[in-house]
Amino acid sequence: MRDLTGRTAVVTGGAGGIGLALGRAFLAQGMHVVLADVEEQALGKAASELGAVGIAADVTSAESMRRLADEVFARYGAVHVLCNNAGIGPSAAGPMWEQETADWEWGLSVNVVGIVHGLRAFLPRMIAAGEPGHVVNTASGNGGVAPLPSSAVYAVTKAAVVTLSECLFGQLKDTEIGVSALFPGPHMLRTGIFTAERNRPERFARTGPGLPARSPEEIAAALSSFEFTPVEDVAAQVVEGIQENRFWILPAGEQTHATIRARAQSMLDRRNPDYLR
Repeated sequence: MRDLTGRTAVVTGGAGGIGLALGRAFLAQGMHVVLADVEEQALGKAASELGAVGIAADVTSAESMRRLADEVFARYGAVHVLCNNAGIGPSAAGPMWEQETADWEWGLSVNVVGIVHGLRAFLPRMIAAGEPGHVVNTASGNGGVAPLPSSAVYAVTKAAVVTLSECLFGQLKDTEIGVSALFPGPHMLRTGIFTAERNRPERFARTGPGLPARSPEEIAAALSSFEFTPVEDVAAQVVEGIQENRFWILPAGEQTHATIRARAQSMLDRRNPDYLR
Protein backbone atom coordinates (compact mmCIF):
# COMPACT_ATOMS: atom_id res chain seq x y z
CA MET A 1 0.00 0.00 0.00
CA ARG A 2 2.41 2.62 -1.25
CA ASP A 3 -0.02 5.54 -1.45
CA LEU A 4 -1.72 6.28 1.87
CA THR A 5 -3.45 9.46 0.69
CA GLY A 6 -7.13 9.49 1.55
CA ARG A 7 -6.93 6.22 3.50
CA THR A 8 -8.21 5.90 7.06
CA ALA A 9 -6.05 4.92 10.03
CA VAL A 10 -7.14 3.99 13.55
CA VAL A 11 -4.57 4.13 16.34
CA THR A 12 -5.25 2.83 19.84
CA GLY A 13 -3.23 4.33 22.66
CA GLY A 14 -3.32 7.45 20.52
CA ALA A 15 -3.32 10.12 23.22
CA GLY A 16 0.46 10.16 23.63
CA GLY A 17 3.80 8.51 22.98
CA ILE A 18 4.05 6.26 19.94
CA GLY A 19 0.33 6.51 19.21
CA LEU A 20 0.36 10.28 18.98
CA ALA A 21 3.48 10.18 16.79
CA LEU A 22 1.77 7.64 14.52
CA GLY A 23 -1.24 9.92 14.20
CA ARG A 24 0.96 12.84 13.23
CA ALA A 25 2.89 10.74 10.68
CA PHE A 26 -0.29 9.38 9.09
CA LEU A 27 -1.77 12.87 8.79
CA ALA A 28 1.41 13.97 7.02
CA GLN A 29 0.69 11.21 4.48
CA GLY A 30 -2.74 12.70 3.79
CA MET A 31 -4.67 10.08 5.75
CA HIS A 32 -7.82 10.40 7.81
CA VAL A 33 -6.75 9.64 11.40
CA VAL A 34 -8.78 8.41 14.35
CA LEU A 35 -7.02 8.37 17.71
CA ALA A 36 -8.52 6.10 20.37
CA ASP A 37 -7.53 6.06 24.02
CA VAL A 38 -8.92 5.36 27.49
CA GLU A 39 -7.64 8.72 28.81
CA GLU A 40 -10.36 11.07 27.57
CA GLN A 41 -8.80 14.37 28.65
CA ALA A 42 -5.40 13.58 27.11
CA LEU A 43 -7.15 12.22 24.02
CA GLY A 44 -9.11 15.42 23.53
CA LYS A 45 -5.93 17.48 23.78
CA ALA A 46 -4.06 15.21 21.35
CA ALA A 47 -6.86 15.17 18.79
CA SER A 48 -7.20 18.95 18.97
CA GLU A 49 -3.43 19.40 18.59
CA LEU A 50 -3.29 17.22 15.48
CA GLY A 51 -6.64 18.11 13.96
CA ALA A 52 -7.57 14.43 14.10
CA VAL A 53 -10.68 12.65 15.35
CA GLY A 54 -10.50 11.37 18.93
CA ILE A 55 -12.80 8.63 20.20
CA ALA A 56 -12.61 7.29 23.74
CA ALA A 57 -12.23 3.52 23.81
CA ASP A 58 -11.04 0.84 26.21
CA VAL A 59 -9.19 -2.00 24.48
CA THR A 60 -9.94 -4.36 27.38
CA SER A 61 -13.64 -4.14 26.50
CA ALA A 62 -14.90 -5.94 23.40
CA GLU A 63 -18.03 -3.79 23.42
CA SER A 64 -16.04 -0.57 23.62
CA MET A 65 -13.97 -1.62 20.61
CA ARG A 66 -17.08 -2.59 18.66
CA ARG A 67 -18.53 0.86 19.32
CA LEU A 68 -15.27 2.41 18.15
CA ALA A 69 -15.36 0.41 14.92
CA ASP A 70 -19.02 1.25 14.32
CA GLU A 71 -18.33 4.96 14.71
CA VAL A 72 -15.26 4.94 12.46
CA PHE A 73 -16.93 2.96 9.68
CA ALA A 74 -20.02 5.16 9.90
CA ARG A 75 -17.86 8.26 9.56
CA TYR A 76 -15.41 7.14 6.85
CA GLY A 77 -16.91 4.01 5.32
CA ALA A 78 -13.65 2.10 5.48
CA VAL A 79 -10.54 1.47 7.59
CA HIS A 80 -7.24 0.77 5.87
CA VAL A 81 -4.68 0.87 8.71
CA LEU A 82 -5.30 -0.49 12.20
CA CYS A 83 -2.58 0.14 14.77
CA ASN A 84 -3.12 -1.96 17.88
CA ASN A 85 -0.76 0.20 19.90
CA ALA A 86 -2.33 0.57 23.35
CA GLY A 87 -0.17 -1.02 26.02
CA ILE A 88 0.92 -0.89 29.62
CA GLY A 89 4.42 -1.33 30.96
CA PRO A 90 5.97 -3.09 33.92
CA SER A 91 4.99 -1.15 37.04
CA ALA A 92 6.59 -3.69 39.35
CA ALA A 93 9.72 -5.76 38.88
CA GLY A 94 10.91 -8.87 40.64
CA PRO A 95 10.16 -12.59 41.01
CA MET A 96 7.10 -13.57 38.99
CA TRP A 97 5.81 -15.73 41.85
CA GLU A 98 5.50 -12.54 43.89
CA GLN A 99 3.66 -10.68 41.11
CA GLU A 100 -0.02 -10.31 41.92
CA THR A 101 -2.54 -12.15 39.80
CA ALA A 102 -4.15 -8.78 39.08
CA ASP A 103 -0.90 -7.61 37.46
CA TRP A 104 -0.96 -10.59 35.09
CA GLU A 105 -4.64 -10.13 34.33
CA TRP A 106 -4.26 -6.42 33.61
CA GLY A 107 -1.14 -6.85 31.47
CA LEU A 108 -2.68 -9.63 29.39
CA SER A 109 -6.01 -7.80 29.09
CA VAL A 110 -4.43 -4.67 27.64
CA ASN A 111 -1.38 -5.92 25.76
CA VAL A 112 -2.76 -9.15 24.30
CA VAL A 113 -6.54 -9.43 24.58
CA GLY A 114 -6.76 -5.74 23.68
CA ILE A 115 -5.29 -6.60 20.28
CA VAL A 116 -7.73 -9.48 19.88
CA HIS A 117 -10.61 -7.08 20.57
CA GLY A 118 -9.24 -4.69 17.96
CA LEU A 119 -8.93 -7.45 15.37
CA ARG A 120 -12.41 -8.79 16.03
CA ALA A 121 -13.96 -5.32 15.81
CA PHE A 122 -12.22 -4.15 12.63
CA LEU A 123 -10.80 -7.02 10.57
CA PRO A 124 -14.00 -8.67 9.29
CA ARG A 125 -15.13 -5.41 7.68
CA MET A 126 -11.62 -4.61 6.40
CA ILE A 127 -11.41 -8.02 4.72
CA ALA A 128 -14.95 -7.82 3.33
CA ALA A 129 -14.17 -4.46 1.72
CA GLY A 130 -11.56 -6.13 -0.47
CA GLU A 131 -9.34 -3.06 -0.32
CA PRO A 132 -5.65 -2.95 0.55
CA GLY A 133 -5.10 -2.64 4.29
CA HIS A 134 -2.56 -3.16 7.04
CA VAL A 135 -2.52 -4.15 10.72
CA VAL A 136 0.33 -3.01 12.96
CA ASN A 137 0.68 -4.64 16.39
CA THR A 138 3.05 -3.00 18.85
CA ALA A 139 5.43 -5.56 20.31
CA SER A 140 8.76 -4.98 22.09
CA GLY A 141 12.31 -6.26 22.06
CA ASN A 142 11.63 -7.14 25.71
CA GLY A 143 9.82 -10.40 25.10
CA GLY A 144 9.61 -10.15 21.34
CA VAL A 145 13.35 -10.67 20.88
CA ALA A 146 14.30 -11.97 24.32
CA PRO A 147 12.82 -11.28 27.76
CA LEU A 148 14.21 -9.19 30.55
CA PRO A 149 13.56 -11.68 33.36
CA SER A 150 12.91 -8.94 35.91
CA SER A 151 9.82 -7.73 34.00
CA ALA A 152 8.13 -11.06 33.40
CA VAL A 153 4.55 -9.84 32.97
CA TYR A 154 5.43 -7.32 30.30
CA ALA A 155 7.87 -9.65 28.52
CA VAL A 156 5.33 -12.48 28.40
CA THR A 157 2.66 -10.22 26.90
CA LYS A 158 4.98 -8.85 24.22
CA ALA A 159 6.21 -12.32 23.29
CA ALA A 160 2.54 -13.20 22.84
CA VAL A 161 2.04 -10.18 20.58
CA VAL A 162 4.76 -11.44 18.23
CA THR A 163 3.28 -14.94 18.05
CA LEU A 164 -0.22 -13.52 17.59
CA SER A 165 1.08 -11.34 14.75
CA GLU A 166 2.84 -14.26 13.06
CA CYS A 167 -0.36 -16.31 13.19
CA LEU A 168 -2.32 -13.36 11.84
CA PHE A 169 0.15 -12.94 8.97
CA GLY A 170 -0.26 -16.61 8.07
CA GLN A 171 -4.04 -16.34 8.12
CA LEU A 172 -4.14 -13.14 6.04
CA LYS A 173 -1.38 -13.86 3.51
CA ASP A 174 -3.91 -14.58 0.75
CA THR A 175 -5.84 -11.35 1.38
CA GLU A 176 -5.16 -7.69 0.69
CA ILE A 177 -4.38 -7.08 4.38
CA GLY A 178 -0.73 -6.87 5.43
CA VAL A 179 0.56 -7.39 8.97
CA SER A 180 3.48 -5.88 10.87
CA ALA A 181 4.97 -6.56 14.28
CA LEU A 182 6.41 -3.28 15.55
CA PHE A 183 9.50 -3.34 17.76
CA PRO A 184 9.92 0.31 18.84
CA GLY A 185 13.54 1.32 19.01
CA PRO A 186 16.37 0.61 18.66
CA HIS A 187 16.64 2.34 22.05
CA MET A 188 14.27 3.08 24.93
CA LEU A 189 11.38 5.47 24.26
CA ARG A 190 10.04 8.33 26.33
CA THR A 191 6.36 7.44 26.59
CA GLY A 192 3.81 7.12 29.39
CA ILE A 193 3.96 3.32 29.39
CA PHE A 194 5.98 3.11 32.59
CA THR A 195 3.45 5.22 34.50
CA ALA A 196 0.39 3.29 33.30
CA GLU A 197 -0.68 2.71 36.92
CA ARG A 198 -2.67 5.95 36.59
CA ASN A 199 -5.09 4.07 34.32
CA ARG A 200 -5.39 0.78 36.22
CA PRO A 201 -9.11 -0.13 36.44
CA GLU A 202 -10.59 -1.07 39.79
CA ARG A 203 -11.29 -4.60 38.58
CA PHE A 204 -7.53 -5.12 38.23
CA ALA A 205 -6.64 -3.48 41.54
CA ARG A 206 -3.90 -5.03 43.65
CA THR A 207 -5.02 -6.72 46.83
CA GLY A 208 -1.54 -7.39 48.26
CA PRO A 209 0.92 -8.49 49.36
CA GLY A 210 2.54 -8.63 45.91
CA LEU A 211 5.44 -6.61 44.61
CA PRO A 212 4.95 -2.88 45.21
CA ALA A 213 4.45 -0.62 42.21
CA ARG A 214 7.43 1.61 41.50
CA SER A 215 6.99 5.32 42.06
CA PRO A 216 7.43 7.79 39.19
CA GLU A 217 10.69 8.87 40.84
CA GLU A 218 11.99 5.30 40.93
CA ILE A 219 11.03 4.81 37.30
CA ALA A 220 12.74 8.05 36.27
CA ALA A 221 15.90 7.02 38.12
CA ALA A 222 15.88 3.58 36.49
CA LEU A 223 15.58 5.12 33.02
CA SER A 224 18.13 7.88 33.54
CA SER A 225 21.06 5.90 32.14
CA PHE A 226 19.35 4.75 28.93
CA GLU A 227 19.71 6.10 25.41
CA PHE A 228 16.38 7.09 23.86
CA THR A 229 14.88 6.86 20.39
CA PRO A 230 12.49 9.69 19.40
CA VAL A 231 8.91 8.48 18.93
CA GLU A 232 8.88 10.33 15.60
CA ASP A 233 11.55 7.93 14.32
CA VAL A 234 9.38 4.97 15.28
CA ALA A 235 6.38 6.48 13.46
CA ALA A 236 8.49 6.98 10.33
CA GLN A 237 9.55 3.32 10.51
CA VAL A 238 5.89 2.28 10.67
CA VAL A 239 4.89 4.36 7.64
CA GLU A 240 7.78 2.86 5.68
CA GLY A 241 6.92 -0.65 6.91
CA ILE A 242 3.31 -0.30 5.75
CA GLN A 243 4.33 1.07 2.38
CA GLU A 244 6.81 -1.76 1.86
CA ASN A 245 4.49 -4.40 3.37
CA ARG A 246 7.11 -5.54 5.88
CA PHE A 247 6.19 -7.87 8.73
CA TRP A 248 9.25 -7.16 10.88
CA ILE A 249 9.46 -3.47 11.77
CA LEU A 250 12.60 -4.16 13.73
CA PRO A 251 15.27 -1.44 13.71
CA ALA A 252 18.83 -2.55 13.21
CA GLY A 253 20.96 -2.58 16.33
CA GLU A 254 24.13 -4.40 17.24
CA GLN A 255 22.80 -5.63 20.58
CA THR A 256 19.47 -6.71 19.09
CA HIS A 257 21.14 -8.67 16.31
CA ALA A 258 23.53 -10.31 18.77
CA THR A 259 20.64 -11.36 21.01
CA ILE A 260 18.65 -12.78 18.11
CA ARG A 261 21.64 -14.83 16.99
CA ALA A 262 22.42 -15.98 20.52
CA ARG A 263 18.86 -17.04 21.15
CA ALA A 264 18.57 -18.91 17.87
CA GLN A 265 21.91 -20.63 18.45
CA SER A 266 20.89 -21.57 21.98
CA MET A 267 17.80 -23.31 20.58
CA LEU A 268 19.74 -25.02 17.78
CA ASP A 269 22.35 -26.24 20.25
CA ARG A 270 19.77 -27.17 22.93
CA ARG A 271 21.84 -24.98 25.23
CA ASN A 272 20.66 -23.03 28.28
CA PRO A 273 19.62 -19.42 27.56
CA ASP A 274 22.78 -17.69 28.71
CA TYR A 275 21.89 -14.64 26.57
CA LEU A 276 19.42 -13.47 29.22
CA ARG A 277 20.45 -10.44 31.24
